[in-house]
Amino acid sequence: MQLQHASQVESLGRTLVALGSEREDIVVLDPDVSASTKTTYFAERFPRRFIRMGISEQDMIGVAAGLAASGKTPFACGFAKFVTGRAWEQIANSIARPKMNVKIVGTHSGLSGSADGDSHQTVGDIALMRVLPNMNVVVPADAPSVEEATRAIAEEPGPAYMRLVRGASPAVYDGGCTFTLGKANLLREGSDATVIACGVMVAMAQAVAEDLAAQGVSVRVLDMHTVKPLDVSSVVKAARETGAVVTAEEHSILGGLGGAVAETLVEAYPIPVNRVGILDRFGDSSRSYSELQEAMGLTPRAIAGAVMTLMEKRR
Repeated sequence: MQLQHASQVESLGRTLVALGSEREDIVVLDPDVSASTKTTYFAERFPRRFIRMGISEQDMIGVAAGLAASGKTPFACGFAKFVTGRAWEQIANSIARPKMNVKIVGTHSGLSGSADGDSHQTVGDIALMRVLPNMNVVVPADAPSVEEATRAIAEEPGPAYMRLVRGASPAVYDGGCTFTLGKANLLREGSDATVIACGVMVAMAQAVAEDLAAQGVSVRVLDMHTVKPLDVSSVVKAARETGAVVTAEEHSILGGLGGAVAETLVEAYPIPVNRVGILDRFGDSSRSYSELQEAMGLTPRAIAGAVMTLMEKRR
């Protein structure tokens, strides 16, 4: 499968400028990483609506809460590891608990911050945000879906966390993306098994489904771009109709998409489930992004193996 590549953070930067042109209430905050998150585009266009917070994610969240209380729609953007980690208490008490209309964007997520070492690699941010009441959690698959996701969370009142990777990612939606918060996108029909993926793993899931089709295995693919609220109806429908589910995410298998799907199915429709993701470990500071994905088992081969293992069990 030949896929174009484009930058998710580039899409974020340009979409924020477009939103800023359309809406006076859009404000962007940055903890001294705007060159990396591409919020510099917004700063150049709307300097009076761009707030440089310095290296202080906790303060950024507090200021964003105040702006939301005054009627603004703030986007608080920074590296996923530090926005969700350093500022978790502020997010919980100042954003989620009072249901403030703040949009938190974590870039360089998963293993994509490989160049900065394992201290910047983010394996648990979905879990940290998913556990917070009132918090929507969105993980777009590619650059086109970032644009639609950014617009969707801007329109939806209340707290949201959106997770992006650094650099270019394979295109899933070359022809444009339909994005509805809380509703998975069915990318491919299938009857033998379902792969439910989010983020950069969606493109891998598509490639796996195409390869397995040549072997006579019919795999359904769901882009679960909204991890919370989870599209429970699509998950249960896939379980009923295919009888086997594999989840794929560039995140720990604990507390992320795999956990959300497994929790849903154990209560609603128990079937065999395999989770492809990062095992209970930190990242690695000595490898490139692609090497890290290979080392962590985040590959098409791993997804295909998980599908075939489930099918063997079912037989």
